[in-house]
Amino acid sequence: MASLSHAQASTVANPLARPRPHIRNRSRKRSQARARGGILWIAISGILLAGVVFVNVAVLQLNLSLDSANSSRSTLLAENAALESQYSTLIASQRIQQQAVREFGLVYEDPSAYGYVNLTK
Repeated sequence: MASLSHAQASTVANPLARPRPHIRNRSRKRSQARARGGILWIAISGILLAGVVFVNVAVLQLNLSLDSANSSRSTLLAENAALESQYSTLIASQRIQQQAVREFGLVYEDPSAYGYVNLTK
């Protein structure tokens, strides 16, 4: 009987011992596809974050150049104000009149003392 039960055991054990490759391939393909999808999302997120960092660095550099331009603008405005002050003192009428008397002998006359001739008549 031992031989008969051994024969029956081998026939019964064969269908259970048979591997199912279709299920393993499907689950392996699905897990590989999910892993590839996850890697793809990580790569896309990394590229987007690198783009955001690049834009922020560019904006900071522009702000620094704008700040230096504003500081040079304020110094130029101060220099212009100082030059305008010097110019106004140089063109003062009293100073010009004194220089005209000294260099050319010109004397200021009162405008009410002038007489005009009308040439249209």
